[in-house]
Amino acid sequence: MKEHYVKDLVPNEKIVSFFLVQTKEVRYKKTSGDPFLSLTLCDATGRIESKMWDNVEEVMDTFDRDDFVKVKAAVQLYRDQPQLVIQKIRKAEESELDLGDFVPHTGRDIDEMVAELRTAIEAFENEHLKALCLAFLDDPDIGGRLRRAPAAKALHHATVGGLLEHVCSLMKLARLVSSNYDFVDAELVQTGVLLHDLGKLDELTYERAFGYSSEGQLLGHITICIQWIDQKCRALPDFPHELKRVVEHMVLSHHGRYEFGSPKLPMFPEAAVLSYIDDLDSKLEAMRASLSTEVGSDPNWTRYNPALERPVLNVGRYLGRDAAEAPAPPPELPEPTEKAAPAQAEKAPENRSLFAEKLGAALSDE
Repeated sequence: MKEHYVKDLVPNEKIVSFFLVQTKEVRYKKTSGDPFLSLTLCDATGRIESKMWDNVEEVMDTFDRDDFVKVKAAVQLYRDQPQLVIQKIRKAEESELDLGDFVPHTGRDIDEMVAELRTAIEAFENEHLKALCLAFLDDPDIGGRLRRAPAAKALHHATVGGLLEHVCSLMKLARLVSSNYDFVDAELVQTGVLLHDLGKLDELTYERAFGYSSEGQLLGHITICIQWIDQKCRALPDFPHELKRVVEHMVLSHHGRYEFGSPKLPMFPEAAVLSYIDDLDSKLEAMRASLSTEVGSDPNWTRYNPALERPVLNVGRYLGRDAAEAPAPPPELPEPTEKAAPAQAEKAPENRSLFAEKLGAALSDE
């Protein structure tokens, strides 16, 4: 039975517990040439870098990546980060374990998110985009794996069901942002939302520890998704060639910048919207996860987050605000009763943002 979780480990503590091996490397000491183990161990609450310095030859071939292990170790700080120094390690049997202790899972209900996503797509007025999106959702392999896949190995939404949670979050953001700009086609943005990261179903491995497949390392999720779009459009003979190119560009450009691995820069508004809301959602989720699991030497701050290239301030704690004083969450916005108007049409007054209404009123008074 697991007793110690990553999020609860404190410096100078000695533990005996079970973990999942996320990464494993056999390295060699510079002075003696003797082997040592460099591991990343994880459970449902996080991951921790680990080292085994002594008696390594006896155990280094007894387990591998994605195996469960039982370790006896001490928790130490290294460069302000907790690290396990392992004295003993052995491969664990699954009969000793509860698998739920080791794989982080989205906090949202999977069936609920699938239904939410399907409802949004079935409301599309553009029959071509609807047919393309449903071709993906109705694919037994893709639809089945979408229920489980993470959105990333570690950066954001790195949980079972994380990709689906990320897509559902972006579908809402797409509606909100598109409603504020009468030249943005919400259904086109939402199509990009569904498709942009689907290649991660093949790019990542997620049966136990999250990692990269050989196909993922060789091609990447963007290339994989472009191949899939081509396959699905071939099965939809009436799908317009120009619309296919537009959809492909959104996938190709969603990373936004060349230095972020984007083959193209966003070249029309809907592509730009997809890129910006994707970055917003991933960054905020990374901050939320960091705030919920990591505390640095100063309790107001998390430890340095390599993905974000910064620590994160706990604003509530910094301001001395307890849970009772925390601001209430904003009310849920009602779903639009009418579908998004085409990009060329004039936006109906009820779709205007509060900012746009106030601005219009101010201008009309001049």
